[in-house]
Amino acid sequence: MEAGKEASMERNTKSRLDIHPGATASLFTDDLILEILSRLPARSVYRFKCVSMLWRDLIADPSNRKMLPQTLAGFLYISYRSGHRHHFASVSGGASPFDPSLPYLQPNMDEGIAQVNACNGLLLYRRYKKNMVTPWTEGDFHFVVCNPANGRWVELPPQPQPPAPANIHCPTAGLAFDPVVSSHFHVLTFEETNLEAYLTGVNIYSSRTRAWSRMDSGIVEKATLLRSKCVFVGGMLYLMGNLEDINGKYVLVGVEMEGKVWKTIRVPYGSKFGTIGSSQGCLHYAVASVDDNNEILVSEISLWCLKGQDSKELVLKHTTSIDKLMSMTRKTYRVVEIHPDCDTIFLVSNEGDTLAAYDMRHQKVGYILNLENNTQQFLPYVPLFSEPLADANEQ
Repeated sequence: MEAGKEASMERNTKSRLDIHPGATASLFTDDLILEILSRLPARSVYRFKCVSMLWRDLIADPSNRKMLPQTLAGFLYISYRSGHRHHFASVSGGASPFDPSLPYLQPNMDEGIAQVNACNGLLLYRRYKKNMVTPWTEGDFHFVVCNPANGRWVELPPQPQPPAPANIHCPTAGLAFDPVVSSHFHVLTFEETNLEAYLTGVNIYSSRTRAWSRMDSGIVEKATLLRSKCVFVGGMLYLMGNLEDINGKYVLVGVEMEGKVWKTIRVPYGSKFGTIGSSQGCLHYAVASVDDNNEILVSEISLWCLKGQDSKELVLKHTTSIDKLMSMTRKTYRVVEIHPDCDTIFLVSNEGDTLAAYDMRHQKVGYILNLENNTQQFLPYVPLFSEPLADANEQ
């Protein structure tokens, strides 16, 4: 009986195709498929490579990259034991899509670049003179924003002089850019007092105005910033900090691009060992769990996300043990990044020679990459083909 039904369905389907032989071909043209795919998240686009050979070829075609959203390609990092050499760790196993040393940013032998931040395909660096004794004093370096996908870059003008007394040595800086909203970007640097290192204000560079502006800190309490990365999501730039009035507990400090709106978010366990990231359009926070005595459990990791853009509450998404990863590699790890499109975290061994991906949702180890020894800061790189770098001179 079932066989009869299947045969009948097959005949009916065949007859419809016989009547309209070009129906399937004309229904989904290449342009229409690309238009549909361009409106989907990057994670979905890469999953749809499996739909058919046609879809796979369309998505893989370099000429279509400007239309399609991109996902994480890998990480830029520096190995200090090999003379501050720049490297790229590909998460797909392929070669680096560009020279990670970015030679056009340091055309002279006496110049060097230092990683600062990354945001949606743009990279923020400090360019400095190698022979300077204290290269992190304002005036001895300049901020540079570049798009390695097309080699365009721009050097920012000097910042305004901060009111004394202020700390102008290597200020904490972050990059804010959302190509869905605008082709323009912002760079924020945070001022702190010289002695107590309390946050006093923020300098904001806008590529739209090509100028810096300054705003006082909008946090009533005395806040100390950690020298950690900045993350831009939902129109606000976030970084780790500490408020004096909560007994050493750590918080996330957020500021919007005009410097008028500020907020603080308590972090789980009050720990400074967490990592923030932008994932699936929301602020995420990954941290090692603690026991009843507030001792860090290195093998236990929890992943949290901000309840809503206007919220000040982080909610728990996943908790997992990374014992499997540690048993495979015989190494201990720290969380360094969060995947922008899924609940995968990236961990680096304490020796700095191994990068591992761990899927928090499915509780399984992904790829494990070997790195140069003594690696430090990692910049996640998502290719940006759809927009030029606003404010970039013809370099």
